[in-house]
Amino acid sequence: FDYKLFRGNRAFKYNSSKFEAFRSPNYPILAESGVHLRFSVNDIRQPGEGPLKIHNHMVSDVAVLKLYPGIGPKVVEAVLNADVRGIVMETFGAGNTTTDQWFVDLLKNAIDAGKVILDISQCKVGSVELGRYETSKQLKDIGIASGYDMTFEAAVTKMMYLLGEIEDPEEVRRCLEKDLRGELTES
Repeated sequence: FDYKLFRGNRAFKYNSSKFEAFRSPNYPILAESGVHLRFSVNDIRQPGEGPLKIHNHMVSDVAVLKLYPGIGPKVVEAVLNADVRGIVMETFGAGNTTTDQWFVDLLKNAIDAGKVILDISQCKVGSVELGRYETSKQLKDIGIASGYDMTFEAAVTKMMYLLGEIEDPEEVRRCLEKDLRGELTES
């Protein structure tokens, strides 16, 4: 788009009315055309061995919990108690949230009930680093998965894919933190 080739699972729609519509702040552009065609060969992922396998069992039972200053228990409870298997939680900065005990308790109850919670940053640039600050240490301790530098779109899609392939919530959590198709940079 706009003479640029992006890794699809690293890009997001930035502008709805201009040709420079997509951005990929956490991963380089794969190729760019102009007078010359330039490839970033080292950043282009090589295909895996074996035949292409189509995975079409996606589980759409995924909710999004976008945090904001002053979010209260009713809103958080409504999302965490929804009839879903996975929750993508959009947090502040490097994965930070409130440290209020009610918040941590609600998250832990959801995890204990078998839900998988993935922490991604609301920031478009950078990465979640659970435990880097006190405001995310408890998240790591209770079993929240780190989305590292995944885009929102990649996080939701990966959650849907893994829930369709794996029943065990702990295994889903482990796989969310692994790079499967170039969607994240493991820390």
